[in-house]
Amino acid sequence: MTAHDVNRSRLPISLLAEQIFGHLPRADQRYWARAYLQGLLTTEGKKSVRRIAATVSTSPTASQSMHQFVNASPWEWAPARAELTRWIERQMAPRAWTLDAAVLRKRGDHSCGVHRRFVPSTGRSVNCQLGIGAFLTTETEALPVHWSLLLPGAWAKDEERRSRARIPADATHRTIEQHALDLVDALTDSTHLSAPPIVADLSHHTGVTSLIRGLTARGRDFVVTLPGRTPVIPAGRTAVRQSQATELPAAIEARRLFELKHGGRFRLDAQDAPAGWDGRLERASVTTALVRLPEVRLARQSHHHVYRMFAVHPYAGRRTTRMWLTNMVNRRTEELTALTKLQRRAGLTVQTLENDFGLLDFEGRSYPGWHHHMTLVSAACAYSRLELSDPAPVRTPVLV
Repeated sequence: MTAHDVNRSRLPISLLAEQIFGHLPRADQRYWARAYLQGLLTTEGKKSVRRIAATVSTSPTASQSMHQFVNASPWEWAPARAELTRWIERQMAPRAWTLDAAVLRKRGDHSCGVHRRFVPSTGRSVNCQLGIGAFLTTETEALPVHWSLLLPGAWAKDEERRSRARIPADATHRTIEQHALDLVDALTDSTHLSAPPIVADLSHHTGVTSLIRGLTARGRDFVVTLPGRTPVIPAGRTAVRQSQATELPAAIEARRLFELKHGGRFRLDAQDAPAGWDGRLERASVTTALVRLPEVRLARQSHHHVYRMFAVHPYAGRRTTRMWLTNMVNRRTEELTALTKLQRRAGLTVQTLENDFGLLDFEGRSYPGWHHHMTLVSAACAYSRLELSDPAPVRTPVLV
């Protein structure tokens, strides 16, 4: 974990801290917000409260005061995230809002929301918190602005745990897809610009159709990964032919639909191939199909929505690793596959947050403390990526 030279910035860190955390009612809260933000950027090694406090202050009580600010002080994080969103938008034009999950490994069972969870990427079950993040994303950057913390039933229903972790009454057990939709709503309220498409990969979690239904109801453009076993109903020419013999086309697993080669294939330039394509061939083929989802189609509020499903086949004989669904049925396939490439940016940013900005180093156990820490980590990351040069070891100035 390297330190960053905040003196190289065009924007003094104090000005950014005032802009994002200026809503805090007390001067001491604003001071410690700036101190923690600076400490996340300039502390080498683990970003514990003790090490951050020692980096930015010579006071023997700094660590205690900083811990109080982050873990116990009752300040609202939503206004800070809204200001962070608007500041980032002034620096860059997001091409998409990406949604991704972050597995925050923890020891013990006292941190708010901690539970055992199987992680498909590692093939192991780990003790962790699960954070769902929203990122403003371009072809080169994915900057986090909003976070939500999954509360398993054991935390949502245990009054003693809720009281100990200071979980507010409106924080209940919600699915990952519901958390994702909450983040979309929060971003919509924060932005001053036209909302770009949503790009999400939640394929390792159940309920993706609920996410699709929620985004459709909100009138949002989206591209989301689709698990291969998701039932879909053909909505193209194949469906028309089938409907002549039966009242309704039958549902079929998404991967099976592509195996039957329903839909068209065409050549795709390598630079337009989506995330997950390894580039071993100069060109790839894309299979597409128009489909409906049974859950959405049968909902009372539905208007028989037609979606476009597509998958990339890099070379003959390789099984498709990822399928996508979009409501932007009239967009060129090259545009849609380019959007899928943005998803990987969010995952890379989560790794950067872990390695350089203390994402996993929060030692508090409260629900507000987790959100405070995540907000400050997000602000530090955005400041570094938009205002600073490459990170370099520096001598850290002490706050006065």
